[in-house]
Amino acid sequence: MHKNFIVLEESRLDKYLSQKLEETRNQIEQLIKKEYVKVDGKIITKTGYKLKENQEILVELPEAEEPKDYEVDFDVEIIYEDEHILVINKPYDLVVHGAPSVKEATLVDWLKAKKVSLSTISGEERHGIVHRLDKGTSGVMVVAKTNEAHVGLSKQLEDKTMGRYYLAILDMPLKDNIVIEKPIGRSPNNRLKMGIVPDGKNAKTAFAKLQTSTNEKYELICCKLFTGRTHQIRVHLNSINRHILGDNLYGFKGELNKINRFYLHAFNLYLIHPITNEKMDFKANITNDINEFINKNFNMETVNEKLGKDYINSAFSFID
Repeated sequence: MHKNFIVLEESRLDKYLSQKLEETRNQIEQLIKKEYVKVDGKIITKTGYKLKENQEILVELPEAEEPKDYEVDFDVEIIYEDEHILVINKPYDLVVHGAPSVKEATLVDWLKAKKVSLSTISGEERHGIVHRLDKGTSGVMVVAKTNEAHVGLSKQLEDKTMGRYYLAILDMPLKDNIVIEKPIGRSPNNRLKMGIVPDGKNAKTAFAKLQTSTNEKYELICCKLFTGRTHQIRVHLNSINRHILGDNLYGFKGELNKINRFYLHAFNLYLIHPITNEKMDFKANITNDINEFINKNFNMETVNEKLGKDYINSAFSFID
């Protein structure tokens, strides 16, 4: 598939295509560097190339590749599917897409192995991926099956008409509902971590108290993101000396040493269907390990009441 454009006014190539294709600069950069873009018939690999009036741009959108040789020996729960989008419940310990450091099958590998039609405008290793979850985070994600759906969903990410609510279990209850707005960037002391840094990117998260455990040591909370920084929920909680159970990277310590992942789950996804404009809402079943912990340590009758859609929405009424 290809797209043609005629330049009407001077601009940078990456900026121009980002606006025309309604994609992020990073995604456009990948298209340019991998030689999918021609200007007046000549391949251009410089993202900052200066365009002139009346130049013709041809963008070849790459086709999805065959699955990699990694063995796909797992399955993923499908919550919803039509010809445009796929909504899934990502297991924890599953990487969403490939990278030089990834040496295992990814969610994208699973999608390709299942012969799922995928959008192609995010680069070869990210076919269909509009947003992502950390490897250790489980929960709901939407995948774009067509480029038209991908563009529509990406726009919703930017204007916040699409979003997710996360559940987390903390090692200590919050004092109160809270909104944290602190800049996040790579930690200068540990390259595996992100941290609160003065020159980091703006990041904002709201945390709502849901239920304290029967022994009052732990707390189930709900988290709402206003930005999408790497490890954002975990970093912001760590900044107020709260930690998700099992999150050893960000300060969790305790007797629960048998936990082999951090208890963070993307529970609810809301969006507007990119083609039909229907308002949609999806929930991802809580994973067995988190569910067992909640059953053992919390009043389930109260928890079930508070996991309803209406309650979670009202839980964030404290936000200005």
